Amino acid sequence: MRLLLLLMMACLAYGQQQQDYCFGKDTERPQTRQFSSKTAYQIVKGTNMDKQYQVPGCEPKKMWIYHRHGTRLPTPGTIREAPRLEELRDAIIKNYRVLRTKPDENALCLIDLTAIQMWKWNASITVDIAEHLTSQGYEDMRGTAKLYQRYYPTVLPGKYNDSYYLFRHTDTQRTAESFKGFAEGLFGDASVATAADIPDKDLLLRPYDYCSDFKDKNYKGEGSEYQKYRTSAIWNRTMADITKRLGFTFLAEDDIKLMFDMCRYEQAWRVDRTSVWCGVFLPEQVTVLEYAEDLKYYYGTGYGFEENTRFNCRAVQDMVARLSSPVSPHVVAYFAHSSGLQTLLTALGINKDDIKLRADNYDSTASRRWKTSQLGPFAANFVGVKYHCPASLEKEKVVFFLNQNAVQLDWCNVGLCNWSDVLAQYKTILEADCDEYYCRSAASVGRASMLVTGLIAAIVYLMH
Repeated sequence: MRLLLLLMMACLAYGQQQQDYCFGKDTERPQTRQFSSKTAYQIVKGTNMDKQYQVPGCEPKKMWIYHRHGTRLPTPGTIREAPRLEELRDAIIKNYRVLRTKPDENALCLIDLTAIQMWKWNASITVDIAEHLTSQGYEDMRGTAKLYQRYYPTVLPGKYNDSYYLFRHTDTQRTAESFKGFAEGLFGDASVATAADIPDKDLLLRPYDYCSDFKDKNYKGEGSEYQKYRTSAIWNRTMADITKRLGFTFLAEDDIKLMFDMCRYEQAWRVDRTSVWCGVFLPEQVTVLEYAEDLKYYYGTGYGFEENTRFNCRAVQDMVARLSSPVSPHVVAYFAHSSGLQTLLTALGINKDDIKLRADNYDSTASRRWKTSQLGPFAANFVGVKYHCPASLEKEKVVFFLNQNAVQLDWCNVGLCNWSDVLAQYKTILEADCDEYYCRSAASVGRASMLVTGLIAAIVYLMH
């Protein structure tokens, strides 16, 4: 009887062990598609472009590209904190093997636990190379260039011509190297192409650097939806569940964030492998963490604040002007950052939800359109391809692509838009004075300074 009881207990324990999630055994790993702005491009890029780029009776003529840089290294702050992960590694192993605080359910499987035990921080990643492009990031860019060239060989010829092509990047290593990767993908040699000079005040690719109105809005501070969500019941429960899963009775949120960040970075650095830190989180916990990131970007660069739709005025005007012009350059490619890309999408009304994202409606937003994992992963790209259709009533058409997926807009026909409709749809922003349309602070300061100067001059004149 006692033997039978022991056998039953062993079977129950085995059954429970079988039910526990194991990242190392999961061949699908859907949560790796939910890493927000640190999602690997290769995991979420579109795969249906074969059917979307062909427009019967039309010939592609021009292309405008806004490309986020490829996968990069962490920020200086994350690099400084990274050695803390070795302390957490040792504490987790101690919890499981010495203190015996392994939870009865949803515990780490042996594969994931062993992987964490063997992990070491790469000490060659130092603060002086923070945010630099990685080798995978370079390949991301080379790959997107080659792919678009394969679909549009007449628009993207393999021989560089400095009047046909216009390239420009921001004043950062990661965008400069992203440009080189893209150029190598097109021409086989990055050195044959040159990028335009970077202006002292880059209002086109880095407008947020010069706009206090944009930087000062409360999108993640006290009272924001982001902060409200991080004090919600589902957030607190998720933090508690992660803490328990690792064998702790208390674990700082900063430590959980650090593990999640390293999971996301390492997964993006080597898409053919997995990060051991991703095994810390159950798939449903990643979904909770992703929503926090989406709320942050929704209010920071998305539709959370109506004025965000007006912010990237210059990029919209540049795109329409370049694609409208019958003369060179025929291909314009900009290499910039996530804030620029997301505010561009917001200005164009892409992936706008009918219901506003808030801290209290997580449960009803699973199918939301605003998912930064899909909108703005590493190497995210927005591409406009202009077509000439001689036999059509509307002779000029355009297809917009986002990460190799044709963008579906309500006023277009399954991704194919009449150019006249583009001009009508964006008429307000196209006719706007971008200095006034959103960020008035810089322009106002300039006008106020001129007014003061004028008044002083008048007073001096009258005194004489």
